[in-house]
Amino acid sequence: MALKSLNYVVIFSIFLAIQFSLSTALISSPDLNPTYPKAFSDLKEAITKGLGFQSEDFKISGFDLRDALVGRSVAYEFDVEIDNKVLPLKLLEDVNRWEYVDLPIFRVEDTARSTEENGLVERQSSEEVLPVLAPFQLAGPMELWIQDAKDMRLSLPHDVDAGVLKKVILADGAVVTVKGARSVSLRHPVELPLPLNLTQNGFASGLLTLAERLRHTSRAQEAPLLSLRIVGPTSLASPTSSSPSSSNRLKLKRLAPGLVELSSPSKMKAIEAISTFDLQEAPTLLTPDRFTTLWPVTSVNGSNSNLLGFETLLSSVLGSKAKKEGSFKLLKADVSAQTFVKIGFGVEKKLKGGDGLNMNGIPEWRTKPETARMHFEVLAKIDGDKVVPERVIQVNPVIIEDTVAPNVLSGNMTMSRVPIVHPPPNPFTL
Repeated sequence: MALKSLNYVVIFSIFLAIQFSLSTALISSPDLNPTYPKAFSDLKEAITKGLGFQSEDFKISGFDLRDALVGRSVAYEFDVEIDNKVLPLKLLEDVNRWEYVDLPIFRVEDTARSTEENGLVERQSSEEVLPVLAPFQLAGPMELWIQDAKDMRLSLPHDVDAGVLKKVILADGAVVTVKGARSVSLRHPVELPLPLNLTQNGFASGLLTLAERLRHTSRAQEAPLLSLRIVGPTSLASPTSSSPSSSNRLKLKRLAPGLVELSSPSKMKAIEAISTFDLQEAPTLLTPDRFTTLWPVTSVNGSNSNLLGFETLLSSVLGSKAKKEGSFKLLKADVSAQTFVKIGFGVEKKLKGGDGLNMNGIPEWRTKPETARMHFEVLAKIDGDKVVPERVIQVNPVIIEDTVAPNVLSGNMTMSRVPIVHPPPNPFTL
């Protein structure tokens, strides 16, 4: 009998030990106590400050990196100066596809896997594959400053070893295709003339006219008026042609270490022939296809939706000045490929004295809500090792927790007073 009691004690002790280990594992589960990378911990703090809530009055829940969606897009940033007033403009293309991607920035540094081979420890790289812009074409006269000069590749149309290129001058008539660029920005402010013609026949005629005037002015100067900076491992190549002709070949001239000039010999005669025309005739005679391409980005069509949208935005910013003689300055123009992250999360906030909510519809006898749950969605940009919030929006209205007893819903009516309803007979019922 004593041995049987001892067995019960041993079994009960083992059962308690199992229960304790399961409860400990449940408390330390990474799903209940998630550990975020530093970039996303900083993102949560930025969201907290942006919402304006006190840390003791609310808490964020559902912020799970496994539910984060990743998308690629192109951002446009402009600074326009009108009458000594600087107006920043920021546009973002719609993300075509959101997908689940395990980016290195999502991983926690402490849990990074490491392997030891030949006495060396190799860790996973925390650098992500940066997005790049789609290939585009640039036409001279202009100058290009290459930030990643060591990774510069030149093809005319075959690869040319020109050393480390920091600056490339495109002569008038020279056209190159740019591939692999992460961003393109304006180095110096440019003054643009007015009036701005409105969009006609589905083409951005106003911007095309401005581009032609700027191109004519740049041709008249000794040094290129337009200067761009290109960031990223880039390649410059002659535009490919379906016909096996040498009209697309570019001539390279070394001006200094790290500085070359690209010119198109086949177009020099045409440039000399039209260089004497007046500015009023230039938009018609310089480019017969002026209603289809935009200088200096000749690969952009005049009917492009982004171009039409920007012209509409610019005309609304200029207002009545868009139709008057004058000018305005373009201080900044930056086009860059970006990686965005979209994460949903919930906020549970304690209510104080109604906290702006309408309590008039709640009867006096009902318990007033003490907390409110709100659901948000944050759109953030990945900038190196940082995640910068761009927009935080509420995805649905405030949901207030409330419970009602069944007898209150039925009007405090007993079952004996509930009317008996006989449904019509169903011949298929057994």
